[in-house]
Amino acid sequence: MSTHTTEGTGREAAPPSHGGGGYQRGLGSRQMQMIAIGGTIGTGLFLGAGTAISQAGPSLVLWYAVAGAVLFLVMRALGELLTHRTVTGSFADHARAYLGPFWGYATAWTYWIMWVTTGMAEITAAGQYVTYWWPGFAQWKTALIALVVLTCANLISVKMFGELEFWFALIKITAIVGMILIGLGVLVIGFGDAGDTAFVSHLWADGGIAPHGVWDSLMTLQIVLFAYLGVELVGVTAGETKDPEKNIPRAINSLPLRFGLFYLGALLVILSVVSWREFQPGTSPFVAAFTKIGIPAAAGIVNFVVLTSALSSCNAGGLYATARMLRTAGANGDGPRTLARLNGRGVPVPAVLVSAVVMAIGVWVNAVDPGHAFTYITAVSTGGAIMVWSIILLTHSSYRRAVREGRAEASSYRMPGAPYTTWLALSGFAFVTVLIAWDADTRVALYAIAVWCVLLLLGHPLVRSRSRSSERSSGAA
Repeated sequence: MSTHTTEGTGREAAPPSHGGGGYQRGLGSRQMQMIAIGGTIGTGLFLGAGTAISQAGPSLVLWYAVAGAVLFLVMRALGELLTHRTVTGSFADHARAYLGPFWGYATAWTYWIMWVTTGMAEITAAGQYVTYWWPGFAQWKTALIALVVLTCANLISVKMFGELEFWFALIKITAIVGMILIGLGVLVIGFGDAGDTAFVSHLWADGGIAPHGVWDSLMTLQIVLFAYLGVELVGVTAGETKDPEKNIPRAINSLPLRFGLFYLGALLVILSVVSWREFQPGTSPFVAAFTKIGIPAAAGIVNFVVLTSALSSCNAGGLYATARMLRTAGANGDGPRTLARLNGRGVPVPAVLVSAVVMAIGVWVNAVDPGHAFTYITAVSTGGAIMVWSIILLTHSSYRRAVREGRAEASSYRMPGAPYTTWLALSGFAFVTVLIAWDADTRVALYAIAVWCVLLLLGHPLVRSRSRSSERSSGAA
């Protein structure tokens, strides 16, 4: 059960004990660091970047840098909230405390639907990666197999989950660092089939930095933001992390280095080795680059790595994070009480199973329209992420107001430049929303988000009424 005693007042509430009503603090520093890294290295970079490069050219690196800077501000805001009070459910519980009960409910369910659709994108990507080895194998079959395996993996203890994610993330990091080193070797030494054609000047001399124009380049921002989904997983794991006051700031402070190496560094090297003109939508730029270099075995290895990357991101966000948010909704009376149940190992089994069943829709999307599945799903996921990230920023602003009025204790880990940086980040999200509305292929996301907002508004009084009835029945019993 939630331990909030001052919902919507902005007053400081006591943190749940033992990770929050039954959760176990089984995630150590190295596991949390790797989960944070693994959540941000997934489909958006390895698969979505192929489409974005063909549209934006080398200017894509700039948009990754801009988006990374905005997301760092969001994470500093979240870090201040988390070090002020570490609670299970993280920003959903903080939204409940500082914006009001409705916002806690809306945040939990929006984050759930965001990651469920993201999980669909991840299993979509898994299907596309497998066709590299078996072109005739249907994407939806791979998606179904992946979903079943990952669901089983999430029904273990949080300690075991963290250990699995640690090794998944380590594979990704090793692979990306290896790609960068090989790419630098091609540029400096000139080995491989691409040695004679690899030049750093590809970044500006091959049609310009934005070869299709600035507007077309800007339109890739929604794909770029999708690549950063998962950065907020640090907040979800707070209630199950050992020594969160030390480990949370450490994980957030390392974000600029991670973004610089894994996104900007990898893209700069790849776009120098291979001209942007040779990348095609739907094809992993990393696999394409190694094929161009003339190392077929390496391309196969990279394809395996990006396959495990997609599965890891789906595992950490699509199932782990969604289950914790569903459990938060159930514990706060914002959903069926069954969702709040934990097994003896501290795993929210009903919540995991519900998320998995809904994610099965992604399997159906793959079967019906595999060609557009990734575009549709990433657009909806990005729309949901913008909502959640914006709520985090608004919650932080309300918290800062409570600190000034003496209703909450100040955190020693503060967001720099607030409130100006808060409004700067919110303006960036508003601009990306306009871009999503401008493009016919991604506009469907706004229709879906509008419908979702209506459902949230209609559902809240019904959910609260049912919760009160359930509480009265339990009291009478």
